[in-house]
Amino acid sequence: MSQESSFFCLVGPCVIESRAAALECASALAAIFRAAGVPWYFKASFDKANRSAASGFRGPGLEKGLAILAEIKETLGLRVVTDIHEPAQAAVVADVADVLQIPALLCRQTDLVTAAAATGRQLHIKKGQFLAPWDMARVVEKARVAAPVPDRIWVCERGTTFGYNNLVVDMRSLPLMARETGCPVVYDATHSVQLPGAHGNCSGGQPEFIAPLARAAVATGAVSGLFLEAHPRPETALCDAHAMLPLAELPELLRQCLAIRTALHPGRP
Repeated sequence: MSQESSFFCLVGPCVIESRAAALECASALAAIFRAAGVPWYFKASFDKANRSAASGFRGPGLEKGLAILAEIKETLGLRVVTDIHEPAQAAVVADVADVLQIPALLCRQTDLVTAAAATGRQLHIKKGQFLAPWDMARVVEKARVAAPVPDRIWVCERGTTFGYNNLVVDMRSLPLMARETGCPVVYDATHSVQLPGAHGNCSGGQPEFIAPLARAAVATGAVSGLFLEAHPRPETALCDAHAMLPLAELPELLRQCLAIRTALHPGRP
């Protein structure tokens, strides 16, 4: 599908914790975005392959996870995005997902990127924590070899490694990525506050900075969308519990970001 012409969001829990939990979160988000009038996609992973520890919760797996996402699409009428980790998953996941997401740690995996692009689905490619913003132009080139359609690729900023167990966001990277790749830029406001591996067997986070960073990203005027991992009760989340936005805080954050965007671009949706 083509890119959104208006501001949009990719939002949902880090991982599918269960069928009931995913449906609960998707239903609540649908109501929030319907009230806000913002186009959006439900995000949830069927497998979190990049965990800090072997004991980390990974999700229901490919078959069960796709069945849950398909049910959410059918019963709630939502568009969905999920990440893939292996080239062989691309075509199977594309039968269900509207957007295929390439995880940050895997953005330089040529076979993965080209397999995802070859499906014809919209791609959401996260910038690796180890890359400069202009490096994403080479990643986009790989995708365009398999799918030479410019508006099928979004690139995403999610923070850059800054010493040990820390990330930093250089807001200059947002206009730089837009200019160097020619793609719409999405800002990931929740992984940007993650403290990778800070708790030893899992990552930590500073969720109090989610809203300020999201507002700052929108204020650059360079982002087309926001990525947010959100949960009804982050303290009970089975993955990334320390870097997720409570659903209760989402409506106000959307209101603020839309107000900033309107101030920058009067009349633009």
